Amino acid sequence: MNSSFNFYIPTNIVFGPGRIKELASMELPGKKALIVTTSGKSVIKFGYLDMVKDALREHGIESVVFNKILPNPTLDHVMEGAQVARDSNCDFIIGLGGGSPIDSAKSIAIMVNNPGNYWDYIPAGTGKGKSVTEPVLPLVAIPTTAGTGTEADPWTVITNMETQEKIGFGLVPDTFPVISIVDPELMVSIPPHLTAYQGMDAFFHAAEGYLATVSQPASDHFALGSIELINKFLPRAVKDGSDLEARTALAWASTQSGLVESTSCCISQHSMEHALSAFDPAVPHGAGLILLSIPYFTFMAEKAPERFPAMAKAMGVNVDALPENERPMAFVKALKELITAIDCDSLSIKDFKLEKSQCEALADNAMTAMGFLFDLDPYKMSKEECVAIFEQVFEG
Repeated sequence: MNSSFNFYIPTNIVFGPGRIKELASMELPGKKALIVTTSGKSVIKFGYLDMVKDALREHGIESVVFNKILPNPTLDHVMEGAQVARDSNCDFIIGLGGGSPIDSAKSIAIMVNNPGNYWDYIPAGTGKGKSVTEPVLPLVAIPTTAGTGTEADPWTVITNMETQEKIGFGLVPDTFPVISIVDPELMVSIPPHLTAYQGMDAFFHAAEGYLATVSQPASDHFALGSIELINKFLPRAVKDGSDLEARTALAWASTQSGLVESTSCCISQHSMEHALSAFDPAVPHGAGLILLSIPYFTFMAEKAPERFPAMAKAMGVNVDALPENERPMAFVKALKELITAIDCDSLSIKDFKLEKSQCEALADNAMTAMGFLFDLDPYKMSKEECVAIFEQVFEG
């Protein structure tokens, strides 16, 4: 943990059941909104899109809908969405849905006023690392899932399909949402398997942020709190999606994990998952993280065990009763139990279009596209060790 750090979260987080109703009366950052949402049907089916449009109309604010975002959002849709915003003279962006539309909304907000291709500004992989010089449009985030925490951080993850790169980017403070309305009532419709995947994404944001060499007192507090809440309430929400107490706890855990991302950072587990879903975009991000998790955290617990007992304790393990040499692996054991409790223990890499023969290429992708996350690991992993973790996923 660092004793010298910055703590800056400029987002107004409006949290609690039913608080989406306040959208019609709160001060918003513009007069015409581009609403960015998914190509799926849930925001229409459950009335969330109409709810937002009606609130804006009541506010005297016009809106245009861009609803092409995929579960792993793409560069092409960022560019298309930015063009729609320009053509429609939108002056702010609303991200409505899960992490994908909110991340896309952040990237679109960058590109409305800035020239060239979004990938020109990406500072990693094949990106050109150009500076963003023109104003970024303000963003309002309305999450309908509990997983990414993107409502409380400045980061956005976009896939370049041509280069098979899935890379995170963001600007402080410009891509922090101005307002995030986190209403757990919008999350009760999530099906069990997606509830599990999304909840575990938040879990791993917290765990990785706790292990990162850039962790600080605030991120540690948020991370351990998220781990505790997810371990307790995710199995309940998977079993009964209408359990509003569980949904509320998970919504806060997700937002806390976003705060972890704002005050610490993910480490190489996320780089490795981004390689999986860059090679096969059908891999849900949370599912990829679950597949990697046991080999990955077993490796890290063996190489850098110091911070693992505190995470095990947050999961309810009486670590003080264990021999000291067993305490780090107690986290991995508790993680296995959580994965079983949310019905993800049968998840298999064989469900996707990935082959063991790709392990070296996956490691190359992970260590290149988002190689900077490896620099934040508590143990410096070699390429051979990265390949070996991928191989264990295929052997599991």
